[in-house]
Formats: sequence, structure tokens, C-alpha cells
Amino acid sequence: MLLPDKTVLASHLRRYRLWEDLVHAEPRDPARRRRLEDVAYTLCVLTGRRTAREAVTAAESYLARR
Repeated sequence: MLLPDKTVLASHLRRYRLWEDLVHAEPRDPARRRRLEDVAYTLCVLTGRRTAREAVTAAESYLARR
């Protein structure tokens, strides 16, 4: 299995968390929700997971390894 570059994965994980916080601050903003969905999709693709939560967990685990 191909593994993502850790720098790229860390960047996408930070981006996901940023947009997640922005959506929590303004949950009714459709543009923010769409952007979060886009970032979540990319994170899912990078980690090979089906849901954003699984992708975040997988990314954190992978980034914690040396």
C-alpha cells in the first residue's frame, strides 16, 4: 500500500481541523460546510478511509509513527 507523504498529510490534517473549527463557529454557513467536506474528502483519500473521523484517527496514528 502507498503511504502519503507525512508533510502533505499533516498539512491536510491541520486544514481539516481549521475548517472544522470554522464550521462549529458558523454552522449555518454553506460555503464553510462545503469547504470542510472537500478537505475531509481529500483526507479520506490520503488515508484510504471512508469517513472523516476514521481518516483523522488514521492520520494521527500515521503521523505519530517515526
